[in-house]
Amino acid sequence: MRFRRHGRFHELVERQLDLFASDDAELIEEGVAAEAAYSAAPAGEAEEAYGDYQLVVDAIADRLLDIRESYARTLDEEAAEEYVAEFTRVATKRYRRYATLLADLDLGDE
Repeated sequence: MRFRRHGRFHELVERQLDLFASDDAELIEEGVAAEAAYSAAPAGEAEEAYGDYQLVVDAIADRLLDIRESYARTLDEEAAEEYVAEFTRVATKRYRRYATLLADLDLGDE
């Protein structure tokens, strides 16, 4: 069995995401509800339901990005790169459907 060694920012990121889950619980619930509404929408209403869902996904992704970038700005360049990578990895694992913007921005930075 292979165990993944966590980076030095892992516990911090976990705490930040726990706070996000608590502070932004209504937004996350809105995302779950919007996804359910889109999945259940009849064909004639699916496009509008998807648009509503995408607005919530974007709001959640923006919030995660704000958390990540706000903290990263407080670090030196090397530490910021390590922190951003750890935040992106953990947030994507925890909030996959909402965190794609984080990974997309990292790919664009390379």
